[in-house]
Amino acid sequence: MTLLMPKATAVWLVDNTALTFEQIAAFCQLHPLEVRAIADGEAAMTIKGQDPVSTGQLTREEIKKGEADPAYRLKLAEPKVRIPVQKRKGPRYTPVSRRQDRPNAVLWLLRHHAELKDAQISRLVGTTKPTIDAIRNRTHWNANNLQPMDPVTLGLCSQIDLDLEVEKAAKGLPQVEEPAAGGATLLPAEQTTAAEALAAAARRKADEELDADAVFAKLKSMRSPDEPG
Repeated sequence: MTLLMPKATAVWLVDNTALTFEQIAAFCQLHPLEVRAIADGEAAMTIKGQDPVSTGQLTREEIKKGEADPAYRLKLAEPKVRIPVQKRKGPRYTPVSRRQDRPNAVLWLLRHHAELKDAQISRLVGTTKPTIDAIRNRTHWNANNLQPMDPVTLGLCSQIDLDLEVEKAAKGLPQVEEPAAGGATLLPAEQTTAAEALAAAARRKADEELDADAVFAKLKSMRSPDEPG
C-alpha cells in the first residue's frame, strides 16, 4: 500500500496542518529539505495540493496525533475497498536493454527444458512462436552467434516462474508404463533372503559331514594293528 500523489499530498499537509517537515517527509516519502523547499515556495509551486483525508488515505485523528507529538509518524489508512489484482495477460514485457538476450534465453530453454511448450517459453522470456521455431530449426538470422544463457540469470524471468512452468510441463508428460506381467522382474526380498538361508544351511551341513568323516578316518589310523577292527 503506497501513498498516491506524494508531492501533492505534501503541499496540502504543509498548507493545512501543523505537522513538522520530518513528519510530512516520512509520510510522503520525501526528503525533509524538499518539504522545507515546498514550505518556502521554492519547489512544487505549480502542484495543486491533494487532500489525503478526502481520498481516504489519512484520517483527521491521525493528523491530530501527529500534531500533538512531533515524534509520531503518520500511518496510511486502511482502504475501505480491496481492488483485486488483475493477472497479467499476453507475453511478458521485456526491457529494451534485455531484448537482445531473448534468443540466447530461448536456446537455453530449448536445450535444458525440451518439455516446455512454445507458449510457455513465450510467457517466460516475452518472445513469439516464429522466433522460437527459427531458433529451434537454426534458421534464425543470428543462429551462428547464439549462446544458450539462463533466462533467470539474464533477468528475463524469475526462478519461481521458471519452476512453475517446468512443473506444469512435467504434469503433461505421458506416464512411464509398468513392465509387462510376463517380463523379468526382481523377486521379493522375502524369497531371496529365504533362498540364501537355505543355501547357507546346506553348506554348513556338508561341512559338518566332511568333518565327521575326517575324524573317524583319523581315529581308525591311530588304532594299533592288534586291535580288532
